[in-house]
Amino acid sequence: MIAKRLKKGDTIGIIAPSGPEDYEKIKNNIELLKGLGFKVKEGKYIRNKWGYLAGNDYDRASDFNNMFLDNSIDMIMCIRGGYGAMRILPMIDFNIVKNHPKIFAGFSDITTLLNNISSKCGLITFHSPMLTSNLSDKITCESFFNTVMNGYKNYTIQNPENFPTKSLSNINKISGELVGGNLSLISSTIGTPYELNTKDKILFIEDVGESPYKIDRMLTQLRLANKLQDCKAFILGQFTQCSLPHYKRSLTLKEVISDRLLSLNKPTLSGIQSGHSYPRLTLPIGAKVSIDFKSGIIETLEPIVK
Repeated sequence: MIAKRLKKGDTIGIIAPSGPEDYEKIKNNIELLKGLGFKVKEGKYIRNKWGYLAGNDYDRASDFNNMFLDNSIDMIMCIRGGYGAMRILPMIDFNIVKNHPKIFAGFSDITTLLNNISSKCGLITFHSPMLTSNLSDKITCESFFNTVMNGYKNYTIQNPENFPTKSLSNINKISGELVGGNLSLISSTIGTPYELNTKDKILFIEDVGESPYKIDRMLTQLRLANKLQDCKAFILGQFTQCSLPHYKRSLTLKEVISDRLLSLNKPTLSGIQSGHSYPRLTLPIGAKVSIDFKSGIIETLEPIVK
């Protein structure tokens, strides 16, 4: 199932399923969206704050459900990540999502929502920038809006010049369904009704601010749950601020990834500009894609909006 593509004049609904954000810090991006020709409708509770959460769970879930119910909304964009999206998973009415399919966009802590909407509703979602992202970054902005406005045609995703990818594969191409996002969130849902299904899937992972031993722990958890072994291939995005000033008592991130993931000998494309750095490419979660390991190009094999 795919949502209607975004067009000029359409309305973008904004919600805060995770952490809070000072409204003043997102005003410029709201004006940027309006300047691009879109209307913006705010969720009822986006200015709420409860510690590290953007209000209580019920209110954040209510904004989520109501945005899908609202027929005036064409795309739903999350304000930021942080923490909290997984707390509202039991309160989400996935039948509402299924009966009112819309473009849903975000990343980081939003990973759990992206993948559960995709798996439970069959709706393609978008690992994309949010309202706190630097939408003034030309490549980031163009990648996002080209995806949600022109994704009714097959298109390719590739790093901009001067951002090389690296391929580790004994085959030239592989195709499959793209799943994943933030590694911390993927590992946090293991053993719950919301855990990620990786069977014969292409798994994309990225993270931020996690030291190598934490990346090791999360990848090991996925290995123990057979989530990595079940994958068809891997795409590695940005691991931002995941290094240390010295490694006297630590493996490097490169060593961890080599030991925990690359040792499985699955076709792997690394260095894709998607994650917590810029430029940031938008990826369609739940879409069928093909990876050309020689060129580092990801191609969609089906329309992702209509």
